Amino acid sequence: MPDWLLVDGSSMFFRAFYAIPQTMRGPDGTLVNAVRGTLDTLARYVTERKPRHIAFTTDEDWRPAWRVDLIPGYKEHRTAEPIPPALIPQVPIIMKALEAVGIDVVGLEDYEAEDIVASLAAKVKPPIEIASGDRDLFSLVRDREIIVLYPQKGRMAVVDEDEVARRYSIPGRAYADYAILRGDPSDGLPGIAGVGDKKAAELVTRYGSVAAMLEAGVFRNANADYLKNALRVVPPVADLPIEVPPGRRDRYPEDPQEVERLGKKYGIGNNLERLATALTSMPALTKR
Repeated sequence: MPDWLLVDGSSMFFRAFYAIPQTMRGPDGTLVNAVRGTLDTLARYVTERKPRHIAFTTDEDWRPAWRVDLIPGYKEHRTAEPIPPALIPQVPIIMKALEAVGIDVVGLEDYEAEDIVASLAAKVKPPIEIASGDRDLFSLVRDREIIVLYPQKGRMAVVDEDEVARRYSIPGRAYADYAILRGDPSDGLPGIAGVGDKKAAELVTRYGSVAAMLEAGVFRNANADYLKNALRVVPPVADLPIEVPPGRRDRYPEDPQEVERLGKKYGIGNNLERLATALTSMPALTKR
């Protein structure tokens, strides 16, 4: 069981929005499919993984300007519709629900959830499990210390170094270098022309890292410029000045009256109850 479960919250409520029918509404007509899906997914993860602490991280910027300055096409698809209109009013409800139940929410202006996860992972005690549908976080896996719980085809895949190696034929800690080389259309990363999955894996296996390739002069001119910028853009930022939250409460829910109010207003009482029950069963803290 992990000491910490770090949740990529934005990834979770996006997936909930698309996975749960958009017919679920509260008594006042408010759409709550993402709210219900997020609360129930959290309850399931806490019940199954049994963490001692939990934190929910958010994208405070969907497409940070500092990343776009380095790679102009970075997540360009988000400019048209960074968040589905029907999801926008549900996000504040999710945040209120988490606060009322007693789950810490952590974010920082100009940064994405993956950066918050990486920075918290650098500060807290392992073992750590990361719940995310963002493959960029595969770069954080460390055997016996950090794994990623990746939603896939109705199940939860446990991604450790062996799994990264199995999927991509690369050393288990080299996912960021691999993604930089082959590119990733979903993130707007162009990659290196002529370098696909196989070639990227061969290069990473041979040289160990993009930095080593640059030092050896494998790539030059525009390709070298792209790689230098990508090394700043792709790996999640792991040294942000954020404080580690408590990660747990003495009792759940933390604010019973607010839980009752939200439950009645939005018809999510059962979902809140399931999450609070799951949190109450979290293992006791061990002596450090």
